[in-house]
Amino acid sequence: MSTQKRPTFTWLGHAAVRCDLPGGEVLVIDPFLTGNPACPPESKDFERLDLILVTHAHGDHMADAVALAQEHDALVIATYDLCEWLSAQGVERVSGMNLGGTQRALGLRISQVRADHSSGFLHDGQPVYGGVASGFVVRADDGWSFYHAGDTALFSDMALIGELYHPELAFLPIGDHFTMDPEQAARACGLLGVKRVVPIHWGTFPPLVGRPADLEHALAARRVATEVVTLSPGRPWAMAA
Repeated sequence: MSTQKRPTFTWLGHAAVRCDLPGGEVLVIDPFLTGNPACPPESKDFERLDLILVTHAHGDHMADAVALAQEHDALVIATYDLCEWLSAQGVERVSGMNLGGTQRALGLRISQVRADHSSGFLHDGQPVYGGVASGFVVRADDGWSFYHAGDTALFSDMALIGELYHPELAFLPIGDHFTMDPEQAARACGLLGVKRVVPIHWGTFPPLVGRPADLEHALAARRVATEVVTLSPGRPWAMAA
C-alpha cells in the first residue's frame, strides 16, 4: 500500500473545486461561490486560502476571486491579461502567465494549457477582454497530478496534454450547451489517458443537461478505462493512489 500523502478535493458546485494539500495549504480553482446555487453555504467561507487559480474571466468562474484574494492575501494565478485586470481591482498578489508556461506555487508545478472557450465580461457596463481561456495541470514533486479543464470544447490536442503532463485525474465539464457534453468528455478521457475523472459544470443551471451517468455510459461504449468519480458539493474526497 502506498504511503504517499495526497490531497483532498471538495467540489463546490459548478466548476469550483477546493484542494486541501497534505501540508495544510488550501487552493481553490474557479471560485464562483456567492451566486452559485449548488455551493453549500458552509463551503463558501475559508479559514485559510493560499492560492486561487482562475481558468477564464466569466463570472461563473471568477466571481469571488477578488474578495477571496483580498480577505486571505491569497496569490492569484491566471492568464496575464486577467491578472492585470485583477491587480487593478486591488488584488495585491497576482502571477500572470500564458498557455504553455509553468510556474511554481505552494511547491507545486502549475502549467497553463489550452481551452477552447471565450473569456470576456462586462465591468461597469463596458466589455473587458479577459485573455484567453485556459485549463491548468497541477503536479506535485512526489508524483500526484491533476488537470482542471475549465470550460472547454473537445480538442484533439488533449492528447498532447496527456503526453506532456501525464495527469492522473481530470476535472472535466460535461454540461453541454457552453462546453463539452458527456460523449465528448468520454473522448477527452481517452485522449488524456486519465485514471479518474470528476464531472464538473453540470446541473447548476437548466441548459447544462449532461449528467455523470451519461459520461459513464459513453466511457463504457468507447471502452475507455477511466473511472467516473461523481462528487456531491461540499463533501471532501481524498485522492486515491
